[in-house]
Amino acid sequence: MRSVVRIVELAGPAAGGADRARLEDFRDLARADRRPDRPGGRGLVLAEGTVVVRRLLDSPYPPRALLGVARRIDELAGELAGLDVPAFVTDAGTMASVVGFHLNRGVLASADRTPAPDLDPLLAHARRVAVLEAVNDHENLGALFRNAAALGVDAVLLAPGCADPLYRRSVRVSMGHVLRVPFAGGTWPALVGALRRAGFVLAALTPAGEAPPQALAGTPRVALLLGAEGPGLTDEALALAHHRVGIPMAPGVDSLNVATAAAVAFHAVGPGGAP
Repeated sequence: MRSVVRIVELAGPAAGGADRARLEDFRDLARADRRPDRPGGRGLVLAEGTVVVRRLLDSPYPPRALLGVARRIDELAGELAGLDVPAFVTDAGTMASVVGFHLNRGVLASADRTPAPDLDPLLAHARRVAVLEAVNDHENLGALFRNAAALGVDAVLLAPGCADPLYRRSVRVSMGHVLRVPFAGGTWPALVGALRRAGFVLAALTPAGEAPPQALAGTPRVALLLGAEGPGLTDEALALAHHRVGIPMAPGVDSLNVATAAAVAFHAVGPGGAP
């Protein structure tokens, strides 16, 4: 027998009593996904809007609950038909009182995090990988994951200093694609060791690159190293690369936004997929 989503009507200016306990995932939204008491100590996954919620429900992250206005919950009826999670239906004012501000997308979903994959299995069937160093802006990180999904990047590796890719703003800017692109973090020795064991050529993206990224288009396995907005890759990261590649630009322009540069490079080296 298929389970059905539980719809709980909320009314009034603020939820209280038993509803208060069930709505904790969505209370004080600006901090809710960073609470240290959540599984793994890094909070929940929170999705905003019907498009991103659909991608969450179709991802490996186990859903916990939904909160939204009736119209948005109704739009998700097909995806919710086989789930046994509570969906709280309310009006926009009550929703704003729960999350702490007005949310014009009309629906939220929460999910538990899952453990990051081990590096060697993650890279075993990958051909195109992005390696990020100190990309600490959540919107840049979300945009980069969206570009990675669109342009066939098989995985993203997070070197020290990167922001949390599952922070609410990153999930939103990625349009939920951060939930489908596999990622893992680690120290430089661990990341580089795994990449070399898997036979990857490491290419550092830098304005001082000696060749364009297209030069690597025929390489069986490429890992593109990308640094933070502004400072770029550290000397340590540059020293680890086999090649330094750069995007030719018009005179007077020395760099691109990191997510934009990543998209150009992803397209230039070609899509990933099993070798």
